[in-house]
Amino acid sequence: MSLSSRLPEQRFANGYELVDGVLMHQQKPEHFRIPHPVLKKHVSERHYVELRIDSPRFSVHPDAPEQCECPSCHGEASKPILSHDQPASLVPLAAQDVPSRGWGEDFWVQVCQCEEGYFKGVVDNPLYESRLHELSLGDEIVFHSDHILAVHPTHRQEMVMGMDEDDLRQLVQWLGTL
Repeated sequence: MSLSSRLPEQRFANGYELVDGVLMHQQKPEHFRIPHPVLKKHVSERHYVELRIDSPRFSVHPDAPEQCECPSCHGEASKPILSHDQPASLVPLAAQDVPSRGWGEDFWVQVCQCEEGYFKGVVDNPLYESRLHELSLGDEIVFHSDHILAVHPTHRQEMVMGMDEDDLRQLVQWLGTL
Protein backbone atom coordinates (compact mmCIF):
# COMPACT_ATOMS: atom_id res chain seq x y z
CA MET A 1 0.00 0.00 0.00
CA SER A 2 1.38 3.43 -0.94
CA LEU A 3 2.22 5.98 1.74
CA SER A 4 -0.26 8.44 0.22
CA SER A 5 -3.07 5.92 0.75
CA ARG A 6 -1.86 4.97 4.24
CA LEU A 7 -1.83 8.54 5.56
CA PRO A 8 -5.63 9.07 5.59
CA GLU A 9 -6.05 5.69 7.31
CA GLN A 10 -3.68 6.62 10.16
CA ARG A 11 -5.53 7.43 13.39
CA PHE A 12 -4.40 8.65 16.79
CA ALA A 13 -6.39 8.42 20.02
CA ASN A 14 -8.39 11.31 21.52
CA GLY A 15 -8.68 13.33 18.32
CA TYR A 16 -4.94 13.90 17.99
CA GLU A 17 -3.69 14.70 14.49
CA LEU A 18 -0.46 15.70 12.86
CA VAL A 19 -0.27 19.48 12.55
CA ASP A 20 -0.03 21.00 9.06
CA GLY A 21 3.05 23.23 9.29
CA VAL A 22 2.32 24.91 5.94
CA LEU A 23 -1.10 26.01 7.19
CA MET A 24 0.36 27.25 10.48
CA HIS A 25 2.98 29.22 8.56
CA GLN A 26 0.30 30.78 6.33
CA GLN A 27 -1.70 31.83 9.40
CA LYS A 28 1.27 33.31 11.31
CA PRO A 29 4.26 33.68 8.96
CA GLU A 30 6.09 36.09 11.25
CA HIS A 31 6.06 33.59 14.13
CA PHE A 32 5.91 30.13 12.62
CA ARG A 33 8.73 29.29 10.22
CA ILE A 34 9.04 26.02 8.40
CA PRO A 35 11.65 24.72 5.97
CA HIS A 36 11.35 25.92 2.38
CA PRO A 37 9.84 23.33 -0.01
CA VAL A 38 13.24 22.96 -1.72
CA LEU A 39 14.67 21.65 1.57
CA LYS A 40 11.75 19.29 2.09
CA LYS A 41 12.29 18.02 -1.44
CA HIS A 42 15.73 16.78 -0.34
CA VAL A 43 14.62 14.98 2.82
CA SER A 44 15.63 11.36 2.46
CA GLU A 45 16.01 8.14 4.42
CA ARG A 46 17.91 8.41 7.72
CA HIS A 47 17.17 12.15 8.00
CA TYR A 48 15.54 13.51 11.15
CA VAL A 49 12.52 15.78 10.80
CA GLU A 50 10.36 17.43 13.42
CA LEU A 51 6.59 16.94 13.50
CA ARG A 52 3.83 18.11 15.86
CA ILE A 53 0.83 16.18 17.12
CA ASP A 54 -2.07 18.01 18.78
CA SER A 55 -5.75 17.64 19.58
CA PRO A 56 -8.51 20.26 19.59
CA ARG A 57 -10.20 18.14 22.25
CA PHE A 58 -7.96 19.54 24.99
CA SER A 59 -7.52 23.16 26.03
CA VAL A 60 -5.34 25.12 28.42
CA HIS A 61 -5.58 23.87 31.98
CA PRO A 62 -6.35 26.27 34.85
CA ASP A 63 -2.81 26.01 36.25
CA ALA A 64 -1.14 26.63 32.87
CA PRO A 65 0.55 29.97 32.18
CA GLU A 66 -1.85 32.71 31.04
CA GLN A 67 0.08 33.21 27.80
CA CYS A 68 2.20 30.32 26.59
CA GLU A 69 5.14 30.63 24.23
CA CYS A 70 5.37 28.20 21.35
CA PRO A 71 8.83 26.54 21.35
CA SER A 72 8.91 26.44 17.53
CA CYS A 73 8.00 30.03 16.71
CA HIS A 74 8.34 31.75 20.11
CA GLY A 75 4.97 33.38 19.47
CA GLU A 76 1.92 33.29 21.71
CA ALA A 77 0.20 29.93 21.87
CA SER A 78 -3.36 29.14 22.88
CA LYS A 79 -2.07 26.21 24.92
CA PRO A 80 1.36 24.86 25.78
CA ILE A 81 3.31 22.80 23.27
CA LEU A 82 5.77 20.28 24.66
CA SER A 83 9.01 20.04 22.76
CA HIS A 84 12.04 17.80 22.33
CA ASP A 85 15.24 19.59 21.31
CA GLN A 86 17.01 16.55 19.87
CA PRO A 87 16.27 13.02 18.64
CA ALA A 88 16.81 10.47 21.40
CA SER A 89 19.15 8.39 19.24
CA LEU A 90 21.53 11.38 18.83
CA VAL A 91 21.60 12.80 22.36
CA PRO A 92 21.06 10.96 25.65
CA LEU A 93 17.91 12.40 27.20
CA ALA A 94 17.18 12.86 30.88
CA ALA A 95 14.27 10.96 32.37
CA GLN A 96 10.98 12.74 31.79
CA ASP A 97 8.39 13.14 34.49
CA VAL A 98 5.68 15.35 33.02
CA PRO A 99 1.98 14.69 33.68
CA SER A 100 -0.24 14.17 30.64
CA ARG A 101 -2.39 17.23 30.08
CA GLY A 102 -3.50 16.98 26.48
CA TRP A 103 -1.02 19.50 25.15
CA GLY A 104 0.46 19.48 21.70
CA GLU A 105 3.90 17.97 21.27
CA ASP A 106 6.78 18.53 18.86
CA PHE A 107 8.95 15.46 18.31
CA TRP A 108 11.65 14.06 16.05
CA VAL A 109 11.15 11.26 13.54
CA GLN A 110 13.84 9.43 11.60
CA VAL A 111 12.71 8.94 8.01
CA CYS A 112 12.85 5.35 6.75
CA GLN A 113 10.87 5.63 3.48
CA CYS A 114 10.16 8.44 1.00
CA GLU A 115 7.51 8.44 -1.70
CA GLU A 116 6.75 11.65 -3.67
CA GLY A 117 6.18 14.04 -0.75
CA TYR A 118 5.01 11.30 1.61
CA PHE A 119 7.20 9.75 4.26
CA LYS A 120 7.30 6.94 6.76
CA GLY A 121 9.45 7.38 9.83
CA VAL A 122 10.16 6.11 13.31
CA VAL A 123 9.39 8.28 16.35
CA ASP A 124 12.73 9.14 17.97
CA ASN A 125 11.65 10.72 21.26
CA PRO A 126 9.95 9.35 24.35
CA LEU A 127 6.72 11.35 24.17
CA TYR A 128 5.18 13.04 27.21
CA GLU A 129 1.59 12.62 26.00
CA SER A 130 1.81 8.97 24.83
CA ARG A 131 -0.93 7.96 27.25
CA LEU A 132 -3.34 10.27 25.40
CA HIS A 133 -2.36 9.99 21.71
CA GLU A 134 -0.89 6.47 21.93
CA LEU A 135 2.19 7.35 19.88
CA SER A 136 5.47 6.21 21.45
CA LEU A 137 9.22 6.05 20.93
CA GLY A 138 9.93 3.54 18.16
CA ASP A 139 6.48 3.67 16.55
CA GLU A 140 6.21 4.06 12.78
CA ILE A 141 4.30 7.07 11.50
CA VAL A 142 3.27 8.22 8.03
CA PHE A 143 3.29 11.92 7.17
CA HIS A 144 3.35 14.43 4.32
CA SER A 145 5.98 17.09 3.65
CA ASP A 146 3.41 19.69 4.82
CA HIS A 147 3.71 18.19 8.32
CA ILE A 148 7.48 18.83 8.50
CA LEU A 149 8.24 21.66 10.94
CA ALA A 150 12.04 21.38 10.86
CA VAL A 151 14.89 19.39 9.40
CA HIS A 152 17.62 18.47 11.87
CA PRO A 153 20.75 20.62 11.37
CA THR A 154 23.00 17.57 10.96
CA HIS A 155 21.52 16.99 7.48
CA ARG A 156 21.60 20.50 6.03
CA GLN A 157 25.05 20.31 4.45
CA GLU A 158 24.25 16.94 2.86
CA MET A 159 20.99 18.35 1.51
CA VAL A 160 22.62 21.44 0.03
CA MET A 161 25.36 19.33 -1.58
CA GLY A 162 22.63 17.31 -3.35
CA MET A 163 20.89 20.35 -4.84
CA ASP A 164 21.06 21.40 -8.45
CA GLU A 165 21.57 25.03 -9.52
CA ASP A 166 17.86 25.87 -9.56
CA ASP A 167 17.33 24.43 -6.08
CA LEU A 168 20.33 26.36 -4.77
CA ARG A 169 19.00 29.59 -6.29
CA GLN A 170 15.62 29.08 -4.60
CA LEU A 171 17.31 28.32 -1.29
CA VAL A 172 19.51 31.42 -1.46
CA GLN A 173 16.53 33.64 -2.34
CA TRP A 174 14.54 32.22 0.57
CA LEU A 175 17.46 32.62 3.00
CA GLY A 176 17.72 36.25 1.88
CA THR A 177 14.16 36.89 3.08
CA LEU A 178 14.76 35.61 6.62
